Amino acid sequence: MVNYNPKVWFSLIFHAYSRGVMRTLTPAIIFMTVFSAGLCYLLLDVFRFHEEDFHTTISMHSLLGIVLGLFLVFRTNSSYDRWWEGRKLWGSMVNNTRNLAHKLNAMFNLADQENRTWFAAMIANFVYATKEHLRKGAKLEEFDVVDDKFLDNLRSVKHVPNRIASMMYSRINTLYQKGVLTGDQLFLVDKELKEFADILGACERIKNTPIPYNYSMYIKQFIFIYLITLPFAFVTTSGYYTIPIVMLITFVLLSVELIAEEIEDPFGRDINDLPTDELAMKIKDNVREILLTN
Repeated sequence: MVNYNPKVWFSLIFHAYSRGVMRTLTPAIIFMTVFSAGLCYLLLDVFRFHEEDFHTTISMHSLLGIVLGLFLVFRTNSSYDRWWEGRKLWGSMVNNTRNLAHKLNAMFNLADQENRTWFAAMIANFVYATKEHLRKGAKLEEFDVVDDKFLDNLRSVKHVPNRIASMMYSRINTLYQKGVLTGDQLFLVDKELKEFADILGACERIKNTPIPYNYSMYIKQFIFIYLITLPFAFVTTSGYYTIPIVMLITFVLLSVELIAEEIEDPFGRDINDLPTDELAMKIKDNVREILLTN
């Protein structure tokens, strides 16, 4: 995620956007520039159309622009809602890991370094597993190894966060059976572990439920038809000024759509996606400080 000062106008005005967006935006602008220039040349210099011969009007595009603007507003708001919900879920992840660490810190004796070290590692492992599960799969090299069979245990499953959560449940139940934790303490810890599954499920819902295909398809077709017919609305009244007009409108409309595409999946590695790597590192440091520093 980009860290910036919203009060510094000039740095924002002249800031170059992400490479992924510009790679998509630049060819489209070049195409519309060449298309507009060729159309202007054909109509004005070859066929010599003028306003009295070929009267153009922007009224149709003005009406269509209102409808298109409503579509883009809905598109952008839907994508931002997904981004913001993802941020709230990861904020809950930060709070939940701290709460669990605080409770375990109060329940375990200071001399019980084995359990303290194990849970400090596994809480962080769950967060790292969730982060990469929402991308392309867990990175085993990011985990803190708690025993000799830990990595082999994770290699045998497809859903790594589920397995790590199950291992924490098993450990808590074993401690309860041995009398290390009371029934009331088990109930308190169970609440936090259940919240892990709820957060993970909500993130998966965002990840696995994209904007409906028909909506995404038709809005792209609508933008294309609007832009490809736009030069005809200006050519006889604005002449070759049609070229920069079409370039500007193309830049605005496509930028809004591409921004919406970028933020609708907030868990990836795009420049404006959520800083889950930094959040995972922060959680790991916080949990270690709570459980291992006394």
